Amino acid sequence: MLPFDDEHAPLYTVGQVAGMLGVQPAFLRRLDAEAVVQPARSEGGQRRYSRSEIARVQQVSDMAGEGMTLAGIRRILLLEAEIADLRRQLHG
Repeated sequence: MLPFDDEHAPLYTVGQVAGMLGVQPAFLRRLDAEAVVQPARSEGGQRRYSRSEIARVQQVSDMAGEGMTLAGIRRILLLEAEIADLRRQLHG
């Protein structure tokens, strides 16, 4: 499998993601600092986003646009992950 076929491969820079989603690079850095979306880092320490993280940033951006705080968004994302995990356990 090639890296670009893997939705979890950290391939995209802050600038690329900001351009794709129409958000400010500072917003992406804040999401990382607030532990909402924490991308991988390159060997040089630069943030690198996967396609799945880009989708998560879009979801967060939409929720923030609806007036939700980052703390509230982080909690929702954690609860959604817990629900998904429980569903996987139930349906084994």
